[in-house]
Amino acid sequence: MSREREMERPGTQSSAIPAVPLSLEGWSILHQMFRVRWPAWKTLAPGAQKEVIAEAGALLTELERSEAGQSGLFSLLGHKGDLLVLHFRRALDELNDTELRLANLKLAEFLEATTSYLSVVELGLYEASVRLYSGLQEKGLQPNTLEWDQAVEAEVTRLRQVMAARLWPEIPPRRYLCFYPMDKKRGELKNWYQVPITARQKMMSEHGLIGRRYAGQVTQIISGSVGFDDWEWGVDLFADDPLVFKKLVYEMRFDEASAVYGLFGTFYVGLRFPAKELGTLLDGRTPAFSQG
Repeated sequence: MSREREMERPGTQSSAIPAVPLSLEGWSILHQMFRVRWPAWKTLAPGAQKEVIAEAGALLTELERSEAGQSGLFSLLGHKGDLLVLHFRRALDELNDTELRLANLKLAEFLEATTSYLSVVELGLYEASVRLYSGLQEKGLQPNTLEWDQAVEAEVTRLRQVMAARLWPEIPPRRYLCFYPMDKKRGELKNWYQVPITARQKMMSEHGLIGRRYAGQVTQIISGSVGFDDWEWGVDLFADDPLVFKKLVYEMRFDEASAVYGLFGTFYVGLRFPAKELGTLLDGRTPAFSQG
């Protein structure tokens, strides 16, 4: 690994340990939020509506089952939109291809994009980074040397294989989705990016313990969006009981990483449904979840 790494500041950071934690990346992710143009849709003749639904349903069913990555449909609650389409793909090129195919459907004439979010599945390796950096330092190796970079690359390669299932997950087959973007605070009196990596590692470890207490109740997928979108991370929570979103996010508000440094964007909550239920949504009824 040859990328340049920021060094810890003398006096405030651990000497000679890089400030930037390692990370692993997987699926490229695109969230698309739409509002249905109900007046225009309702004036369309029933026969024409069926043609629009059939065309869109065929493509969306194909995208649901694609071996190159999944797409999922969610009926949104509230005024922020009516439909959320979630895409997992191997690369941005494939996301763009999917986005353009949807834009060329007849259905697109009756959808208004309200927002979107671009990110990539990210596993932050705070504990592994601190352990690795400290071990290399004890061996007398210096950051940004050939020996250091080779050791780091070898460990990243190993972890990428071990954590493959978390980097390339399916869209969890659960009824409810909660999506929100977030940042870590920077500026004024508190700045996450000026805290020593060892202190950040400790806070993230404590933060992760809360999430692990909800294992089995909620599936969480974290994606990085630095350089891709307006926030630094996107968080997708999937559950069979939506109350777990409230309980989990509220409890996390009390740990230091969130209470002191967390900034949260707009929340979106939706109900998962299969492409075959698209007509139900456009008929003004809640689509069923059965994916048989």
